[in-house]
Amino acid sequence: MAVLADYQREIYFRGLDGVLPDLPTDLDALERTAERRLEPRAFAYVAGAAGTESTARANRAAFERRRIVPRMLSGVADPDTSLELFGEWMAAPVLLDPVGVLTIMHPEGELAVARAAAALGTTMVLSTAAGHTMEQVAEASAGGSRWYQLYWPKDRDLAESFLERARSAGYRALVVTLDNHTLAWRPRDLDQAYLPFLRGVGIANYVTDPVFQKAVGSPIGEHNLREAVLAWTATFGDASLSWKDVPFLREHWDGPIILKGILHADDARHAADAGMDGVVVSNHGGRQVDGAIAALDALPAVAAAVGDRVDVLFDSGIRTGSDVIKALALGARAVLIGRPYVYGLGLAGEAGVRHVIRSLLADLDITMTVCGIPAVGEITPEILAA
Repeated sequence: MAVLADYQREIYFRGLDGVLPDLPTDLDALERTAERRLEPRAFAYVAGAAGTESTARANRAAFERRRIVPRMLSGVADPDTSLELFGEWMAAPVLLDPVGVLTIMHPEGELAVARAAAALGTTMVLSTAAGHTMEQVAEASAGGSRWYQLYWPKDRDLAESFLERARSAGYRALVVTLDNHTLAWRPRDLDQAYLPFLRGVGIANYVTDPVFQKAVGSPIGEHNLREAVLAWTATFGDASLSWKDVPFLREHWDGPIILKGILHADDARHAADAGMDGVVVSNHGGRQVDGAIAALDALPAVAAAVGDRVDVLFDSGIRTGSDVIKALALGARAVLIGRPYVYGLGLAGEAGVRHVIRSLLADLDITMTVCGIPAVGEITPEILAA
């Protein structure tokens, strides 16, 4: 069996000595465990979604509707899960989504995630809204693959400074999130009046930035943290952005640029026309628009519109190896996962993140084997039931 699938054998052989996994291997069960064990406000912040949370439920329902048709006697004993993405070789088509304020789940937050991702050869996408600075995370990542995600602020000088810092710290690609320029109506957080940023959590990249410091007054510490938080609220997100602003990104970033939050084919075409390198079909895990289209339902039209011009990635709802296969079959080149690794982080730190990554990749490897899929590049719509 391939290296990725070895995690299954490790678990079974440890069982001979009476050793059970510390965490569930079913990532839905992992979420239920996290709900029982983690601090309630922190769990709610990660698990919650917009409004009635119908979009988050629709994401999972869209995967349930699709069915894989396995093929027999295909001679597949060691499937090839590797791919090249934006000129970078990856062992599997799975990346770690940018998720903010990870220190509410574990003190090491992004540092633990960076170490786990680097150890397993998985690409981490670091959120602007991090509890540790991009430089600290780059150091923790060592030689690991890392991309930087930008929440485009109102202050263009600050945006330019973020991009320069990320480039200097060795982040290879830029992911720009388009669908979170203002916070959605999220009842779980509202009912507890809980927004981590207002408590100074998740603004490490801001308070350490020279442009932000100049606006607030440097150095930023406990004595002026409230002023820093108020300055953050004034600059985070810019709802006035339009497609005419996109050239700014290319002017200040010379590597791959991927726009995240695309659900409409026309928006994907705009991205391609603007010279972007990729798009992420995503509804932010249901966190922004209640009643929105499931991301998986939006994927085929986006892939058909621009799949020959830019690389199409996918997130929102991935929980299993079969989910990865379904997303690739519908036009994605790779997927990103979010909440599962965050729950792993909260429950067991770096070891928990490793457990989630290894579980998902082993599941992918094994499912490709039993379905007779020789390589991720050969996953096509025909593998799904009509």
